[in-house]
Formats: sequence, structure tokens, C-alpha cells
Amino acid sequence: MSEFIGALFNPAVPFIRYALLAGLLSSTAFGMVGSFVVVRRISYIAGAVSHAALAGLGASLYLKTVYSITWLSPLAGAALAALLSAWIIGLVNLYASEREDTIIGTIWAVGMAIGLLFIAKTPGYMDPMSYLFGNILLIGKADLLLITVLNLVVVILVVIFYPQLQAVCFDETYARTRGVPTGFFTLLLVTLTAVTVVLMVSTVGIVMVIAMLTIPAATAGLFSGRLWVMMLTASIICALTNVSGLALSYSLDIPTGATTILVSGGLYSLALTGRTIFRRIRRKRPV
Repeated sequence: MSEFIGALFNPAVPFIRYALLAGLLSSTAFGMVGSFVVVRRISYIAGAVSHAALAGLGASLYLKTVYSITWLSPLAGAALAALLSAWIIGLVNLYASEREDTIIGTIWAVGMAIGLLFIAKTPGYMDPMSYLFGNILLIGKADLLLITVLNLVVVILVVIFYPQLQAVCFDETYARTRGVPTGFFTLLLVTLTAVTVVLMVSTVGIVMVIAMLTIPAATAGLFSGRLWVMMLTASIICALTNVSGLALSYSLDIPTGATTILVSGGLYSLALTGRTIFRRIRRKRPV
């Protein structure tokens, strides 16, 4: 742990600070949107969006290398692809007769295939594992700025439209009868999910980003009776697991994304076990 703390203040390794800031900044959005995802039970949509983001990521790498489009970062490309896939899924769900699971599976697979093809055709060595499972070395100042902007957008929209999003998540039919435009807020929810997915692509990767979107929120849901409490708790849990995962991975020289997910999953297992034991003990107490 002392090595990690020393690295944070070492000017020669700024990527450690970038990764830490990215994890802390995105924790708020992950706690908020992750709670909506868990309550609404749309983690499968988040999974499709996260994997489809590889298409934009691969395309941006290709365009940047072949056509020298230097302003197009991999994170920006991933954001565009994630938003497009989320809108397609949302619109099909609202207006088309096609089965939702069919379009989700198609976007999931096609997005990854397109991304891998672009990466394969990009001159030079491109390691897809870095993008699939995360690499803290991918985070630069431009990415950190984009993460900050996206995080602010997510937080502001959630705060402004919290009552409507809460209504859509808990009882969409009732919300519709009360005059809430559920179609618009369903699209807004999948849009926020797509933006939040992109926030952690660089640290935990495309494959495992869905875990950070759901596990902290699920852990918070074990002890939270209200949605806003669940969001706050999930944000704190996400920040703690991001910092712990980064510190452990640096100290032990192991992948950051996998370490962060294991820390988050271990915390969820402990919380679930603890709650189960507490409930059983409570039931056995004499009245």
C-alpha cells in the first residue's frame, strides 16, 4: 500500500492519478444510474451497450491511426457507439414489434465484431485485451476531461428528473396514467446507462463494466429502503472499490479491472451473507 501512495505523488507516473480521479469521478454516476438499472432490472441492456461500445472504440482507433484524426479519442468513439446502440434498443422496445432480446443480442454481437475488425485492420500492434478488460494506462488528460463532463451531465439529469425516473422504474403503468411521458424517460434512462457505461471502460474494460454498474447498487440495495439512499450508498461503495482495486492491483502487479471487480463482488458476498445471518438470528429471538 505504501508503494501505491508513493506512486500517487510521483510526477513520473501521472496515469495512477488519472486512474484514481477517473474512478472517483465516475463513482457518483455509477451509483445513481446503477441503482436505476438494478431496480428496473435492465442490466442486460447495459451489457449490450457496453459490448457495442467496442465498435466505436475500434473505429476511433482506426481513424486516428490511418487518417490522423487526432481529436477522436477511443473513449469518445465508445461514447458515440454506446449512445447509438442504447437509442436503437430503446426505440425498438417502444415502437417496433421485434423481440427485445433479439435486438439486444444482435447489437451485443455485431458491436463487438465490428470493433474487433477495426482493431485488426489498424496498423501497428493493438491489444484488444486492454480494451476488453481495462488498462489504466489508457487514461489521459483528454479522457479525464471527457469523464468529468459526462459525469456532470449524468448527475445533473438524474437530479432534475429524479421523480419521473423513479416512477418509470418502479411502476411504469401507473406513471403513464399520471401523465408521465414514460417513453421519453425510458429513452433518457437507457441514454444515461450508455453514458455511465463509457465512464469506466478505460479502467475495468468493456467486458466487466457491467459488473461495476450493478454490483455496488445491488450491495447498497441490501440495506437501503429508499432509492435516494441506495444511490448514495452505491456511490460510496463504488468509490471505495475503485480505490481499493487500483491500490491492490498496483501493489500486487495484477490487472486493475479484474481486481476491482473481485473486490466489489467480495463485498457483495460479505454483505449478503451478513444480512442473511442477521435475519436468521433475529427470527430466533423470543418475542
